[in-house]
Amino acid sequence: MIRYLTHNQIDKQCWDDCIAQSSDGLVYVWSWYLDVVHPNWEALVEDDYETVMPLTGNKKFGINYLFQPFFTQKFGVFGKNEVSEEKIEQFLEAIPGKFKFAEIKCAALRVSRDSKVIKGCAISNHRNIELSLNQDYSVIAANYHSNTKRNLAKAKKDGLTIVENAEPSAIIELFRKNRGKDIKHWGDNEYNRLLSLVEAAKNHNQCFVLGAQTSDNHLVAGAFFMTSHKKIVFLFSGSDESNKENHGLAFLLNHVIEKYAGTDYALDFEGSDNEGLARFYKGFGGETKYYQELKFNRLNKIYKFALKFLKRNKI
Repeated sequence: MIRYLTHNQIDKQCWDDCIAQSSDGLVYVWSWYLDVVHPNWEALVEDDYETVMPLTGNKKFGINYLFQPFFTQKFGVFGKNEVSEEKIEQFLEAIPGKFKFAEIKCAALRVSRDSKVIKGCAISNHRNIELSLNQDYSVIAANYHSNTKRNLAKAKKDGLTIVENAEPSAIIELFRKNRGKDIKHWGDNEYNRLLSLVEAAKNHNQCFVLGAQTSDNHLVAGAFFMTSHKKIVFLFSGSDESNKENHGLAFLLNHVIEKYAGTDYALDFEGSDNEGLARFYKGFGGETKYYQELKFNRLNKIYKFALKFLKRNKI
């Protein structure tokens, strides 16, 4: 039986036991991770936590909805045993009716478009880039694109070095002063949450932080990497646009690839749907994979009109 549990009803030890045994588990769905990115997360749980699905909801203008929190690429249905298409369908059916609309991203949705659950929902694909690290570094590096090889040669010629255990706040500040200037919907709350997430992940030995600096100790790039279920997730990065010719991020990613080459890890670049980023990530020889976004809207016509008006006017 699938039960809907509010946050204070969830047994987090049982939850994490299920995630630990899930062959498709993701770092985003550990209880400690969810506690940071959405403190009041809820869940669907089958029997004695044999299969689980996180629910991250909110309420606005009296309407309950599901959404994908910052710093989580996707969720899904996870189980101690392999999760079947039928099981995923059962969990989607069990989403409480109080949630009137949703925009959620799911790993391996694997539900037929003819399913009664999917009818009335919009499903779209999102791109992810992953690189298997199970070969020697020389073999992996030989498959780098020519442009990536040139960029790495330039970085080495310029004398870049790796900073182990770089300061997370310095990397966030690097981001805010550069690419972050164009992201208006991120403020102090989001960046503080990210700092808290890194700290929590470090406490669980599931995060490492790296920087790349010049010979005069100037930080030109940095990144947070999360680890779980034999994946290294490239969660967040910052780089100095005034020093982009140093190719600090490429240098940093190559360092991770070289360090973990010959293991059963995979480097998950976390996307992207952006063509430029996808091209950069694929330059390391990564493989394109897809995950799905599911949207539904159970609002009546008046509410749907009001929702469109609020979104259009950014209210």
